[in-house]
Amino acid sequence: MSADLPESVDVWRMVAQGRCFEGSLPLASMPRLAESLVDTSGSLVFSLEFGRDEFGIGFVAVQASGSLPLLCQRRLESFDWPVALDTRLGLIRKEEDEAGLPPGYEPLLVQETDIRPSDVIEDELILALPVVPQSPLKDGEEELVWSSEMVRPEKPNPFAALSALKKQ
Repeated sequence: MSADLPESVDVWRMVAQGRCFEGSLPLASMPRLAESLVDTSGSLVFSLEFGRDEFGIGFVAVQASGSLPLLCQRRLESFDWPVALDTRLGLIRKEEDEAGLPPGYEPLLVQETDIRPSDVIEDELILALPVVPQSPLKDGEEELVWSSEMVRPEKPNPFAALSALKKQ
């Protein structure tokens, strides 16, 4: 974990002070994210900014960039997936307060005063993961598209002979 990123912070104090944290965060320090990764070596660059907007809403701006080693579900090979997060989380105390957030804000429910900044970054990275990781296509390679015609070959109608008999 970055030396500049505390283990735990009082979120409302950070908002009041307008604190910022920047640094790098090793992938190995994020166990929940690591479950989706092929390898946990490497790190991501992050920035957390606490503050209040013009409406007085407390927020945490989360930025993170780097690459995540994922398993391509098309080739079953490891590839580096570039990630660039830029999210603004509106701090709310109750779920009902989510409706009062302006557009562009994602809710972050803060029931206690202390939060773990690394968990906030990890949560946003998990949400940014693709559902089905696929590496980019190589030069000259075409994406395989399946259709219902490819799955079911044309078969003759077994009742065609009966309709011929009915006409006689």
